Amino acid sequence: MIDVAGRCVAVDTWGEGHPVYLMHGWGGWRGQLGCFVRPLVEAGFHVIAFDVPGHGDSGPSMQGRRRGNGLEFIRALRAVAAEFGDPLGVIAHSYGCATTAIRDGLGLGRLVCVSPSVDPMTNVHMMARTFGIGPRTMGRLLARIERLAGRPLSDFDPRTVAGERPPTLVIHDRQDKEVPYAEGAAFRASWPTAELISTDGLGHQRILRDPEVVDRAVGFLVSTA
Repeated sequence: MIDVAGRCVAVDTWGEGHPVYLMHGWGGWRGQLGCFVRPLVEAGFHVIAFDVPGHGDSGPSMQGRRRGNGLEFIRALRAVAAEFGDPLGVIAHSYGCATTAIRDGLGLGRLVCVSPSVDPMTNVHMMARTFGIGPRTMGRLLARIERLAGRPLSDFDPRTVAGERPPTLVIHDRQDKEVPYAEGAAFRASWPTAELISTDGLGHQRILRDPEVVDRAVGFLVSTA
C-alpha cells in the first residue's frame, strides 16, 4: 500500500527492469490485467499494477467507497510512478486509457490502449437516456461533475491533448458493448502516433485475456526497450 494524497492505494509488483504499469478502467481493478504480467516479466520488465482509490483493494476515494473521479486516476498513476519510476510503457483498459493519455506531464515511452473510452460524455449521455434526464438537469449534473473533478470534462478527452504524444497501440473489439468501437477508431484518427488493431467477438472484458492481444501488446513494448 502507498499513500496518494491521503488515500491508500494497493500496488503489486513483479520482475525487474524498465517499469511497465497496468492501468484498470472505471469500476475495474488491477487483477483484470493479470494475463499481461507473466509475458511482461519474461520480456524483462518490472511490472506494476495498482488500484485507483475507490476501486479494488484500495481505500475510499475522496467521494467514498466504490466511488471516484478521473482526477484520482491521474493522481494515482503519478504517485505510483514517483515510487517506482517513470514508465517505459503503460497498458491501460477502458477509462484508464483516457487518464493515462493525459497523464499531466508524466514521462511515458509507449502506450497500449485496450478498449479505450475517450469521450467523457459517452457514459453521461447513456445515463441521461436511461433515467430520462432532461437538458436542465443535465446542465446541473455536468456542472457538479466538473466541480468534483476540479477541471472541465474536456480535459479528460485525450483527443484534445496538446504536446508530445507517445507511440500508441490501440486495440478495440468491433462488438464491444460497453465502449463503442467508434471511440477507439476516433482515438486513432486524432492521435498521429497511434495504430489500431481491431478484433471481433472479444467484447470489452475477454479482450484482456486473449493470447494474441497480450502478445501484440507486449511485443509493442518490447520494441522500445
